[in-house]
Amino acid sequence: MKSKLLLLAFITPICLNASAQESRVAYAITGQGNGSMYWSDIRSLDMRSGSALSTLFANGTTNFTFVDAGTGRLVESSSFLGSATGGTGQGTSPQAVSAAYGFPSPTALMSAAVAYDKWHGKLFFATMKTGQLVWMDLQHASGTPVFYTTQKPLVQQADPNDEAFNITRMTIGADGNGYALTNDANHLVRFTTGNKMVATDLGSLIDDGAGPGLSVHNKCSSWGGDIVADAYGRLYLFTASKNVFVIDPQTLITTYRGTVTGLPGTFSVNGAAVVDDQHVIVSTANSFDGFYSVDMNNLAGTRLNTDGPVYNASDLASGNLLYAAEKNSASVTPELPPAEVMGNALITIYPNPVDNNQVKITFAGNVSGKYLIQLADLQGRIVESTEKIVKSPGEIAEFRFQRKQPGGLYMIKITDDARRTIYSDKIMIE
Repeated sequence: MKSKLLLLAFITPICLNASAQESRVAYAITGQGNGSMYWSDIRSLDMRSGSALSTLFANGTTNFTFVDAGTGRLVESSSFLGSATGGTGQGTSPQAVSAAYGFPSPTALMSAAVAYDKWHGKLFFATMKTGQLVWMDLQHASGTPVFYTTQKPLVQQADPNDEAFNITRMTIGADGNGYALTNDANHLVRFTTGNKMVATDLGSLIDDGAGPGLSVHNKCSSWGGDIVADAYGRLYLFTASKNVFVIDPQTLITTYRGTVTGLPGTFSVNGAAVVDDQHVIVSTANSFDGFYSVDMNNLAGTRLNTDGPVYNASDLASGNLLYAAEKNSASVTPELPPAEVMGNALITIYPNPVDNNQVKITFAGNVSGKYLIQLADLQGRIVESTEKIVKSPGEIAEFRFQRKQPGGLYMIKITDDARRTIYSDKIMIE
């Protein structure tokens, strides 16, 4: 019975009828070994081959520290595991791990949703059934992995066994925010990734009414799977049944894109990660058919030649965005030659990350005059602007935002009275 519940969580075949990216590495939630379906280990993979590079965390084996992000205290078994402590019959049970370490393993409840935040060096994942947000600090200096959790679930649910509420899809968007989606697509949750984490339920996805009539809410065609993001702010949902939908997180309107071809009949798409501008690697959790590369131009899948053991993976994540090179090459604000930009030598902006809804700008040298200061999202949309008059060197101008901006990565740009760009850089808002 327990095995059936696990399989249903991933929607098994019962319902099935020009510049390089920053990294070729993906992070995966995998079984504990070749042949295991207890999805609790964290590994890094080479996306070119699907070969395992390293094991970051092995449930029941790796020593770890698990901290409540709200209180700074170690997480207690009763608060994290709650009533969802039944063994799975495979791997190390939550009870055994809890007894061994005195507090619960961060992956004891398993996960089917993971996202990699390259700006903060965090690997986020959501627990199965309970939907709690957990993250691993990939930049921690010690040799012992450190995990954090907010404890509060991303989506409130009355029955943890109701699979409609399971969070099985997660990614980091171009705006630097995390996005998590429930199986039934009635809850798209945006969460900030900085020190002050805020989760917002954006609501239910909306079918655009076009295409073959497939609904993003349909259990057999659209549950399970994973989401990835592109450089334009869109999200791409790969469902367990191999269908692909494009999501606009601003309007929640969802468009059917097509169906991935070339995958085995038993292959349920459970993980997806962006390899480069045009390709996504996908994984399955319920078989050992290996990894496939999907061409986003025609959604054709090609099997990767994996060296070593082939792990099943309940979810994948990378720090790459689809169409990043395309967007950069088509940018309406090209980088100015260094000779035309004053930049950091004469202008200093702080604090970064921003945590109090304002930044301070120090002007040095002979910079008297009027300046336009603009805050833009990564799609180039201006979200805040102000004009400042600088009279003397060393003067500090305050740029206070008129409204609270969602946490994430932004661009700040300063132009002089002749509308020449003299400063441009990224800032993080927490």
